[in-house]
Amino acid sequence: MAAPTYPGAVEPERSRFVESLGLRINVVEWGDPAAPPLLLHHGFWDHARSFATLAPLLARRFRVAAMDSAGHGDSDWAGAYAWYAHVHCVVAVMRSLGAPVHLVGHSMGGGQVVDAARALPEMVRQVVNIDGFGPPPFSPEEESRLVERFGAHLDQRRAAAERLDWRPYAELDQLVERRRAQNPRLSREWLRYFAYHGARQSDDGWRWKADPLLAQGFGPWRPEWIAHGYARLGAPMLAVTGSEDDTWGPLPDAILAPRLAGVAQLRRVTIGGAGHFVHIERPRETADAVLDFLET
Repeated sequence: MAAPTYPGAVEPERSRFVESLGLRINVVEWGDPAAPPLLLHHGFWDHARSFATLAPLLARRFRVAAMDSAGHGDSDWAGAYAWYAHVHCVVAVMRSLGAPVHLVGHSMGGGQVVDAARALPEMVRQVVNIDGFGPPPFSPEEESRLVERFGAHLDQRRAAAERLDWRPYAELDQLVERRRAQNPRLSREWLRYFAYHGARQSDDGWRWKADPLLAQGFGPWRPEWIAHGYARLGAPMLAVTGSEDDTWGPLPDAILAPRLAGVAQLRRVTIGGAGHFVHIERPRETADAVLDFLET
């Protein structure tokens, strides 16, 4: 089938692979290769083309690179997925750009670019985190079941490791509907573009490119660790949230503000009319906020 189009979505101008921990990490780029570099990092289950409407707007001033994290998009699958292995992928792509970079991450990618900036501070100029501030604190019931939850996590990892691929769907639009059930604010037109680039077609149908093992990748984790990491961030950070309640955000300010309190150089902005996928729902407004923050 012909590749779907979407208003404002621009195909990357260049593509290449970067090696990280023995895996090939897919990188696509927009803009002048001689311009200051900016790296975009997507959220969980997403891929580099989720920035197809934001990247060309940022490419007016920057060399914009977007990466498929390990196990996502056109990057290689791994035998296991740990948080800091994904951070290592970000660092490897940063190094490949050959100059200090601006980092922009969404959701999971927002958390990981903060950690990458802490790991390699001399290579980072500024950080933009788009609604990647972690989940709410655990409820008392969840706290009382930590051992049980850890055991369930290990059991789920064992089961996921035996699943070699996703079951096929006869039509691309079935993938669209699966994703829209999780993200109802995103239009079918956008999700058709997104799913086409995030899936592959075989003789028996369409399958997601993402590794099924990703669902059990990060292991037990505590939200109260977030603020400590932010307090050790040396680069200036722009914290971007949407104004509308959505599947994974935004966090209430009573939870978010204490997490951000330790950031030494912080600016916050709220994009009206957007939910968790701020950069997809409002790409121009998001680009304006990012460009206003970033130095060239």
